[in-house]
Amino acid sequence: MWLVLGIGLFRNRPIEEVVDSLDIALPGRGAVAKSAVPSARKRLGDAPVQWLFEHCADHWTKDVARQHDWRGLSLFGIDGTSFRTPESESNRAEFGGWVAGSGDSATPLVRVVALMALRSHLLVRARLGPYSASSELAYARELVDAIPAHSLTILDALYMSAGVLHAVESGIERHWMTIAKRNTKMRVIEQYDEWDALVEMDVSAEARAQDASLPKQWRARAVTYRRPGFEPRTIMTSLRDPTLYPADEVRDLYHERWEIELGYDELKTELMDSEPTLRSRTPVGVRQEIWGTLLAYNLVRLEMNRIANKIAVAPTRISFAVSLALIRSEFEWSAITRSPGAIPKHLKKLEEGIKRFLLPERRSKRSYPRVALDFRRYPRKKREPAK
Repeated sequence: MWLVLGIGLFRNRPIEEVVDSLDIALPGRGAVAKSAVPSARKRLGDAPVQWLFEHCADHWTKDVARQHDWRGLSLFGIDGTSFRTPESESNRAEFGGWVAGSGDSATPLVRVVALMALRSHLLVRARLGPYSASSELAYARELVDAIPAHSLTILDALYMSAGVLHAVESGIERHWMTIAKRNTKMRVIEQYDEWDALVEMDVSAEARAQDASLPKQWRARAVTYRRPGFEPRTIMTSLRDPTLYPADEVRDLYHERWEIELGYDELKTELMDSEPTLRSRTPVGVRQEIWGTLLAYNLVRLEMNRIANKIAVAPTRISFAVSLALIRSEFEWSAITRSPGAIPKHLKKLEEGIKRFLLPERRSKRSYPRVALDFRRYPRKKREPAK
């Protein structure tokens, strides 16, 4: 388990070097041989690492989310991403990949959908599995039960689905917020003001066939906004009371959905050193590696949140890159130290080091038009079919 955590934290090092740097040894036998590492990881499997991630997340996120609430509601987000795996027969058979035209992805892909506490970036739950077999919506539906009461979950337009959103709303004081699709059809039931209304939508027969508990119609609040240079967009939410939840605050709040995207950037760019292809060549190893990486990410974010509380700033103002570098150093030190009494001193030094790298306040008024990069100039590499 110590090694799996090390693999998540030290992405830029070979696994055997991680073993050496963490001073992992067999009792009475000295250093671990390189050949022993794969069999040890195989014996551990992925289920214990998943259990440890979820068990720790339950303890770490329960109170943290409430520290940064909005009008009595803890803020969460759900979104998906993917990881590449090494090409192997077992990985390809287990995870598949995306398919476009006459070819498919060059490497197998794992789909991951996570539930995140938006203002601390701590991961609450995650679901992962074959990229080709299940959609983001299916994985998201499995995360709903982990959303606590008295909360607001913010999602992008992909999740404008009665099946997912009705499940979120079925909990105790659990709310949702998303953006309407271009083709979303709604009827105005009550007009609060020119840009704010209570609306009703029909649930499709297909959705009701998949989930008999869904009603024929459902109601939501539609808050429209327009940013300079952009077309009007409509925010859909279960926060139906315009007095308790003012429209201006709803408009501003929706854009905190991007916090989960920033969290994925921290995970993939900083923690994984911009190398989203995993190391493991077996499905069990892939799952073990992902759970270990998510746990390592939470460890870093937990320490950042604790330091932010001490200096009374938002956790997002602490530099993830600097925190990760300092925590990596302390992680190695704690593995080889023979003086437990020195640990408090080193932790104090760690905290002081992280405090020095405080990021400036976010400039929320910046906006840039979205543009697509032109990849048509380059030929597309196709994977040769297996013989």
